[in-house]
Amino acid sequence: MTAIFENYTSPWLNDELRILQDSAKKFFEQEMVPHQERWIEQGQLDKEAWHKAGQAGLLCAAVSSEYGGGGGDFRHETVIMEEQMRAGIGGFGNQVHSQIVVPYIVEYGTQAQKEQWLPKLTSGEWVGAIAMTEPNTGSDLQSVRTSALRDGDDYVINGSKTYISNGQLCDLIIVVAKTDPNLGAKGISLIVAETSREGFKRGRNLKKLGQPSSDTSELFFDACRVPITNRLGDSEGHGFAQLMQQLPQERLGIAQAAVVDMERAIELTLDFVKERRAFGQRILDFQNTKFKLAECKTEALIARTFVDQCLVKHLAGELDASTASMAKYWATEKQNQIIDTCLQLHGGAGYMDEYPISRMYRDARVQPIYGGTNEIMKELISRTL
Repeated sequence: MTAIFENYTSPWLNDELRILQDSAKKFFEQEMVPHQERWIEQGQLDKEAWHKAGQAGLLCAAVSSEYGGGGGDFRHETVIMEEQMRAGIGGFGNQVHSQIVVPYIVEYGTQAQKEQWLPKLTSGEWVGAIAMTEPNTGSDLQSVRTSALRDGDDYVINGSKTYISNGQLCDLIIVVAKTDPNLGAKGISLIVAETSREGFKRGRNLKKLGQPSSDTSELFFDACRVPITNRLGDSEGHGFAQLMQQLPQERLGIAQAAVVDMERAIELTLDFVKERRAFGQRILDFQNTKFKLAECKTEALIARTFVDQCLVKHLAGELDASTASMAKYWATEKQNQIIDTCLQLHGGAGYMDEYPISRMYRDARVQPIYGGTNEIMKELISRTL
């Protein structure tokens, strides 16, 4: 594909990360791209794909080598995610697994919990998921109804979750639950439930508008007992604060994925309009095409530089919730706008499933929704005014 930002280099990229970049690129092209159509048909990846990713060192890159991880930081996770996006692999839920689930265990888990769970997650033997959303509760996490009530040395979990990424393949779930239903946000705790526990049941693998190879499920807990040692945090009631501390990283990851998607859409479209002809000339030679792509390139570069700045802040421990919300909101809005423009420049071909831009259009639509809707992002930003 035509490179559109050959004169721009991310300030956080170095030689070590470029080696990882090349390794990740080869892995996705060789081990995942050939299976993409079959995975779309079956609605999920093969579990073996997770094992191979673990063997290749592409899972939990920021986890200490003590637990089998890569011993890197969020830059390493970013490089792997970007190469996955550039390869067009939308169904591999490693962002949820490595960038969302695992950091909760790293940050809030006990030594025993880390030793018990992290090696299985870093190897790909286990797949991780986090269960926040419920049938009647989305971005309003304070209103979750799933309960985890003490009974002796156990928590008994009751409730249901929906739209859970990695839901069909996961072996470990971080459950957002009320350990004290009378305390609102202060009654929320994060409880880890292994899917082998009695009382846990998977629901449907939900059919979606986009990302058809990503398993997204309903989950049910019916008197599911887990030991109190499965709680994350020293005591009950810290779950909401833990979520608020980790969500900026999740939102940064969503913004990063949006940037890569913008760039890929523009590059694919440039290749297309250089080859496609109408009225005796290339589509690229029409002023409208050039001007539209000039706008897209400008906005994508603005997004890239802003999100890179956010990454640098995050590495320094300085990324606040408001700025992460700005990145998530603005980048995902621009992602959808730019892909829409690029699809239009493909003409009728853009509506055909065989062209990547068509699938990108569908897959991108969820970006302003998950990780907290963009309306919630604006609410968080407005609190700083």
